[in-house]
Amino acid sequence: MTADLVSETPERPVASRPSRRSLRRLDARTVVGLVPLALVLAWVLFFASGTSAGSAVSEPGEFVTTMLDGLTSAGLYFVVASGFTLIFGLMRTVNMAHGSLFLLSAYIAIELQQRMVGKSRNIVADDVDMLSWVIPLLVGAAVAAAIGVVIHQVFLRWNQGQELRQALITLAISVILADQMLARAGGLAQSMVWPADVTHFIEIFGQRYATSRLFILAIAIVVGAGLWLWLNRTRMGIVIRAGVADQSMVRALGINIGIVFAVTFFVGAFLAGMGGVMVASFAGVATGADGQWLLHSLVVVIIGGLGSIRGAVAGSLLYGMVTAFAPGYLPSDYTFYSIILTFVLLALVLAVRPYGLFGRPE
Repeated sequence: MTADLVSETPERPVASRPSRRSLRRLDARTVVGLVPLALVLAWVLFFASGTSAGSAVSEPGEFVTTMLDGLTSAGLYFVVASGFTLIFGLMRTVNMAHGSLFLLSAYIAIELQQRMVGKSRNIVADDVDMLSWVIPLLVGAAVAAAIGVVIHQVFLRWNQGQELRQALITLAISVILADQMLARAGGLAQSMVWPADVTHFIEIFGQRYATSRLFILAIAIVVGAGLWLWLNRTRMGIVIRAGVADQSMVRALGINIGIVFAVTFFVGAFLAGMGGVMVASFAGVATGADGQWLLHSLVVVIIGGLGSIRGAVAGSLLYGMVTAFAPGYLPSDYTFYSIILTFVLLALVLAVRPYGLFGRPE
């Protein structure tokens, strides 16, 4: 009987236990990522005396404002890249026109704000109330979202899973949109104007800091929380994630997956447009900003991992911190190398996590 009991006891599958070799590989990758991070922190905190910002212990004000700059930049990256994450990461739809929707929304919002204020030049914050900023943002983002749905339904829905074809189609669309925007808006930089309610300054360790940047961060936090709740606590979000995993099963349950994906594309394009208006208010936009912010979105998605809102948050934070800290904390004679640190960040993340921080193998 004892022998029978022993024979009937299920054995734990060997494949479920990680091997020592895989654990050693994981530990090595973790060290590869943590050692450079520790060296960077030590440099910023104690040894960066020959930089424009100075070490954090000697110049705490510069350190705190630089960190806030990184957070607010990360907020902008997240709003734009979260839309790209929804479309490319969750739906596995390649939309290289994401940057064009970003720029189109910005131009629409700028023109609408000028009409609401009643003048096209020399607009100052006192001329703009909150409605004169929020309404152009919503209208510009909604137009971008509507065009995004048209692009999806007409050009992309019928070739789902054909990434190269989708990339070529949306690249052609982005070129057409870029030419039309250039003809309409010209090549000079244009900008939205923040409302007077958010254009103040606060003092942090003796440094003045614009509250408009904190307003950007607040919007990004609201967007992130809303996306997480939508994807994890609503029926639509559950259906979206299920449809990505197994479309045929979702269709068999009687759910119109086409409508679900159209809604997802609308939200993703809306976020791109929303980010365009925020960037236009923060730094202005001009011809070429579409490609630049498409690249930013790609970097964030690669760092964070496909289809993960948590990954978009983590990727935006890392990318924002690198772009903020590199110019201030590199030696003064080498600040022009700060752009290279973006690629160093990509290399380190992919060395530790080949699918991104929160990505998973297909």
